[in-house]
Amino acid sequence: MPETLENEPFDATPGNDAGPFVLLPWPAGEDDDHLCLAVNTSQGAVLFDRDPALRMEPGDLVVAAVRQLRFLPHTREVALFRIPFALLDASAADLRELPRTHLSGRNGLPSLVSQFLTALAGMPRKERLTGGRRLALNTADLVALLVGEVLQARGPETESTRARRDMRARIQRHIEDNLMNPDLSPESIARAHHISVRYLHKLFQSGGTTVSAWIRRRRLDACRAELRGQRRTVAAVAHSWGFASPSHFSRVFRQTYGLTPTQWQTAAASSGS
Repeated sequence: MPETLENEPFDATPGNDAGPFVLLPWPAGEDDDHLCLAVNTSQGAVLFDRDPALRMEPGDLVVAAVRQLRFLPHTREVALFRIPFALLDASAADLRELPRTHLSGRNGLPSLVSQFLTALAGMPRKERLTGGRRLALNTADLVALLVGEVLQARGPETESTRARRDMRARIQRHIEDNLMNPDLSPESIARAHHISVRYLHKLFQSGGTTVSAWIRRRRLDACRAELRGQRRTVAAVAHSWGFASPSHFSRVFRQTYGLTPTQWQTAAASSGS
């Protein structure tokens, strides 16, 4: 018999770390939008949310923007994680519109994510905090893969929407190929694709971000990955990925991930030893 929900709703407002959320040291940031991911960690079926209620089998997942959920269960059988949109490699606009999605945890990528999060939820809080922000970021990276799969499986697009998406995807690939170029700019990108700068900005704004913010985020992700390898200094890594000023790089890195590049590099070295 599935477990019934409690009568009182849970306050899922971003910034509220109380209630049933599994606590991890999520990187601080200015983005107040979060994704909620729930996993049934028990050996039996449970009911999740209401209006309507979802029956979750063992290992099943539910993914949704926090604002898409009305009631969350106060139960140990369902572990809840909240992850900032900024860590999920998808536009905030797409994530805000993501409907409540129920995923079977029996196979494929959902099974992998379910097993990882179930193990994480079972860890003592002290051990999770010992893993620090590196554990939080790696968790977000895994969830980002799942979110990408969910978004890709959404319904059919209109021809104009598909054209804009394809153009944005081509531009994003161009940016990825030129991240190390310090002269990469909205003007150079628009020129390379024979579009106006105004239209370029419109393409990214429809995705819930800006051209400059997307470039900065991809450069930061590349720097974060390289710093994990411990091969070069922070200043050298920043310079090679298009950051002219090490101090500016350190500032935006901390704003995005909640710790400085040096702290990240030290944490990566400690966990790898």
